[in-house]
Amino acid sequence: MGSLAQVGVLLADSNLMACHLLAQALERQPGFSVFATLVDSRSLLDSLQLCQPDVALIGANLQEGPLSGFSRLPQLRTEFPALPWIILLDRTVPELVVDAFRAGARGVFSRSDSDISMLSKCIRRVVEGQVWADSNQLHYLLEAFSSGPSEREQPRERALSVLTAREETVVRLVAEGMGNREIAQRLNLSEHTVKNYLFRIFEKPGFSNRVELVLYAVAELNQPGAPPIRPAGISSIEKTVPVPMDAAWETAR
Repeated sequence: MGSLAQVGVLLADSNLMACHLLAQALERQPGFSVFATLVDSRSLLDSLQLCQPDVALIGANLQEGPLSGFSRLPQLRTEFPALPWIILLDRTVPELVVDAFRAGARGVFSRSDSDISMLSKCIRRVVEGQVWADSNQLHYLLEAFSSGPSEREQPRERALSVLTAREETVVRLVAEGMGNREIAQRLNLSEHTVKNYLFRIFEKPGFSNRVELVLYAVAELNQPGAPPIRPAGISSIEKTVPVPMDAAWETAR
């Protein structure tokens, strides 16, 4: 088996000592290098410009106070659209899980439930283009996205209802964890054609990120009599699981 690819991590949390300890623990895992440990949002933004890490690991609370990590998420998403990031929670709070994914997080990790080996697995899966959520977090997300729609959400649900048959098939395959190449092979299409389908699918509902699309798809397309959609990697036995999604979607939006 070959050596693992090196992953550069930028780490921001509320306490510098906690940052250092977590950085040391991560660097004892094979293939991880922590570029910087930070405690405030200004340093976080400056360091992202300088370090260009593969992934950012951001505590919900930075030194500025409770949930100050969340306050920078819109700016992060605007200034570093290609950077995957993971929110660190001290414990799983349903509202924070939903807000993190709505803001564009690729993963949410609860320190109270898992160890460093699971965190390293989470980071690798996110860097590979997957989205990481444990079974409880996935339940909160599905509940939030499938509950009674708000006025803002209604146009999205109507848009899903007018997908063409082929677009619906593409969404189902994406939700099951297939990448563009696999979808193209399954449907006997070119990858370019699949990418065009994804462009149109994103334009119809106006989703802000790919997590929302898949979660809506799971909720809306799992109708009686239809083949059930189950995101790939989900297990009723494993507590924490990755939800695979195609990394190439970044160029198909």
